[in-house]
Amino acid sequence: MYKQDLLASPSSQLTLNNNGSSTTVDLYSQEGLEMVAGLWLKVSCEHRLMYEPTWLGLPIIQFPTDIVMMQELIWKLRPDLIIESGLAHGGSAVLYASLCEMIGKGRVIGIDVEVREHNRTAIRSHPLSNRIEIIEGSSIDPQTFARVKERASGVQTVLVVLDSNHSHDHVLRELNLYHGLVTPGSYLVAMDGSQAHVWDVPRGKREWKEDHPLTAIRQFLKTHPEFQVDPHYTRMHLTSNPDGFLRRLTHGGAG
Repeated sequence: MYKQDLLASPSSQLTLNNNGSSTTVDLYSQEGLEMVAGLWLKVSCEHRLMYEPTWLGLPIIQFPTDIVMMQELIWKLRPDLIIESGLAHGGSAVLYASLCEMIGKGRVIGIDVEVREHNRTAIRSHPLSNRIEIIEGSSIDPQTFARVKERASGVQTVLVVLDSNHSHDHVLRELNLYHGLVTPGSYLVAMDGSQAHVWDVPRGKREWKEDHPLTAIRQFLKTHPEFQVDPHYTRMHLTSNPDGFLRRLTHGGAG
């Protein structure tokens, strides 16, 4: 990928110059790791690298590290039901369904305010379509939620993934609606909190600086102590989902 070898000795440093100010860190320090990860996020978003991966033929719109982390989580939980808001092209629903297939149980509900016909056709014609149910409608619409709640009734292990509209208000409404469907010990995953960190890239939007999922997550956690952020699933640092993996504690408040 490089025109010449990229050499970096143990004493190498990184310096970031930004509008007249500069920050220098040792490359191999914790600060260096965090700077590289933060810059990778910005550059990757600018070049829209999250649109590159596919899963079993369908675009997934996630970074590879987050795909692997979702795989770890689902394999560990072995959920009976995965609820995903934000179906898009269907790649993530197929990812979750493929893991359910390997586990030998589980189904996926994919919710989207508009499911385009070519996406619906691609999902329905996929070999794993038997594990995927599509619900068209806004995730925060009471009728949509009522349909999802009915399907989650009595299910032993429910995992919820929120990946639709990433505004503060929408994510907070989703969190307040769907948290009750998450079974003890399972997770409520609120994706794309990294929107807060990429507002300043050339393709970013100024409003993302204040309007993003992280503020919704923090507000939600203030009134829901039964959920805690689990940093295990963001330990790779290269993630779109900072503070986004919320574990529901088991009965009695144990971790």
